[in-house]
Amino acid sequence: MPLLTLPCKRLTLVVLDPEQATLESDFYRRNQKHLARWSPIRPADYHSPERIRPRLEVQASAFEVGLAVHFALLDPDSGQMIGACNFSGITRGAFQACYLGYHIAESHQGQGLMQEALETGIQYMFEQQNLHRIMANYIPANDRSARLLERLGFEREGYAKAYLSIAGRWQDHVLTALINDRFETLEQRWSRPLSQG
Repeated sequence: MPLLTLPCKRLTLVVLDPEQATLESDFYRRNQKHLARWSPIRPADYHSPERIRPRLEVQASAFEVGLAVHFALLDPDSGQMIGACNFSGITRGAFQACYLGYHIAESHQGQGLMQEALETGIQYMFEQQNLHRIMANYIPANDRSARLLERLGFEREGYAKAYLSIAGRWQDHVLTALINDRFETLEQRWSRPLSQG
């Protein structure tokens, strides 16, 4: 049973239960070659159900204490996992921000599904988690990500040299962020009249 479910128009975002490790394993095994260009090099068994289950347990704990929200994108008809979007490294205090990462199955590219998923996920992070900033970084050659983030309103904030080890080498990244212009401090939320929500 998913820990959280958010319906979209054409897909469903869920925080997977550790018992759903096979669902995630099947997705990564189907898309291993497709995602390799944009991913760190992993051990051969990294995407086995046995290795995924403990990671899902950690992700479930992180979700419960408000440190991360890892969404699987599910096709509502087949129930198959077709992608993921992760809001990780949630920091509170004066920052109120997180990092966004995402990927989608090769067979589902170019259909606007990731934009739909991210719009729903971002709305949840801004309205329910009350974050002020979401940061998303991409390899300069990843034109699809650049265009997607621009459509979502992310603005370029910088350029990081040798930022992450991707596909076996340290690669530069463009740094972008989206600001929640409706962010409220806890004091602002508590002082609202009950009739406002």
